[in-house]
Amino acid sequence: MSTYIPKEADKVPEPTLRRLPWYLSNIKLMKEKGEQYVSSTQISKEINIDASQIAKDLSYVNISGRTRVGYNIDALIEVLESFLGFTNMHKAFLFGVGSLGAALLRDSGLHHFGLEIVAAFDVNPELVGKDLNGIPIFHSDDFETKMKEYDVNIGVLTVPINIAQEITNKMVDGGIKAVWNFTPFRIRVPENIVVQNTSLYAHLAVMFNRLNFNEK
Repeated sequence: MSTYIPKEADKVPEPTLRRLPWYLSNIKLMKEKGEQYVSSTQISKEINIDASQIAKDLSYVNISGRTRVGYNIDALIEVLESFLGFTNMHKAFLFGVGSLGAALLRDSGLHHFGLEIVAAFDVNPELVGKDLNGIPIFHSDDFETKMKEYDVNIGVLTVPINIAQEITNKMVDGGIKAVWNFTPFRIRVPENIVVQNTSLYAHLAVMFNRLNFNEK
């Protein structure tokens, strides 16, 4: 098995980390079409990113291509999945079972990318004590107790913005090491806590702005 083991000295730029999953998805499509090798030029034609940028991004992954042939697709998929952490299962708690939180609980696709939401927390009495897609929903007050029962270090934040910081503080104090923040609120955390902000509203704002600009 070709497994990438990152060194402490490795510092992969965030834009590169954002592009690598695009390459992986595209390469998997090529494999489905029967391709055995793929080059950065081929990937470039499919996703409209410069081939030299793709080659530079792939240089962070410990795999070498063959001149005029490219990369072995099976090996590249295996190494990229390992590099991105998709081959290891990371357990997470979700906080806030509203419409977005419930949708994430129903999204079985996350499991294929190495994320397993093992429990959710809310204060709504109509939700607490029930399961959604096989995932138990506990009262938020039970978080610290459940941290002792589950091997979890990731928190998915989908609560209303007025309590986003409060719940974040609670997560961090309880031992959560990384927060996937879906709220449009910029949470504040200690330097040793990893935060990934994924605001759907921010992306909507950009899309609407570009759409309005193009229609002028």
